[in-house]
Amino acid sequence: MTVVRFSVTVLAVASLAALPLAAQRPAPMQPGLLRVCADPDNLPFSNEAGEGLENRIAELMAKTWDSKLEYVWWAAPRGMMRMLNGRYCDVTLQMPVLSDMAGVTRPYYRTSYVIIQRKDAPHRVTGLDDPELKRLKIGVHLFSADGENTPPAMALSRHGVVGNLVGFSTTYTGGQARPEDIVKAVADKSIDLAMVWGPIAGYYAKRLGLDLSFTPIEDDTLTRMPFAYSMGMATRRADRAFRDSVQAFIDAHRPELQRILEEYGIPTVPLPADSARGGPGR
Repeated sequence: MTVVRFSVTVLAVASLAALPLAAQRPAPMQPGLLRVCADPDNLPFSNEAGEGLENRIAELMAKTWDSKLEYVWWAAPRGMMRMLNGRYCDVTLQMPVLSDMAGVTRPYYRTSYVIIQRKDAPHRVTGLDDPELKRLKIGVHLFSADGENTPPAMALSRHGVVGNLVGFSTTYTGGQARPEDIVKAVADKSIDLAMVWGPIAGYYAKRLGLDLSFTPIEDDTLTRMPFAYSMGMATRRADRAFRDSVQAFIDAHRPELQRILEEYGIPTVPLPADSARGGPGR
């Protein structure tokens, strides 16, 4: 199906429809239907209650296109591209622009990992090469499998900062750990600082009313590891006309998208100068 924008073949209004997992089946795109891949419990991005920033963006997109909004829920990040490329859904609303797993638009925002500290901290850490990091208690998110870890954890190890790290889970099940725990630990002085993905840090600090400082982490010259990423939206590679439609939506609604990011407390950094011209924008 050639798509310049979602045609109004079937007049429908945006809704929070979602299929149960057992009912989800591969299918081609349909006029008047917007199928969005999303995580059912991953604030600030999305949840089944429709409270995330991706939910807000999806609603705006569906309203703009006079389309019915249908979520296809998938909780495991590594399987999300299989859902998209397998035609279970048609778009995912956040993807690093340099990803080669899908057809990605130009970025609509750029964010980074950040250092969060209390504003009354006696020493302000501004980078990974600060010698004080070897004596401070530092919170980082840790993965539990595959021998990989978050960029801050890996970079700190290369900088010789290992014995004073406090690990926080990236898996939130059973109510025993929550994504805001690492932010609250800085506020209640359980740790001296944390290095956290910016949207997590900004959203929960704002939601909990915590007065914390945020310092973007610069790309690390020692490890050549990037800490800032430009984020676009992703479709299947073959669906070029649909990707162009998504890009047109982004271009037409940049002010609304920016307001949504600000409402959720998402810290942003400037996009590269070539982003608006279709450059890589990493």
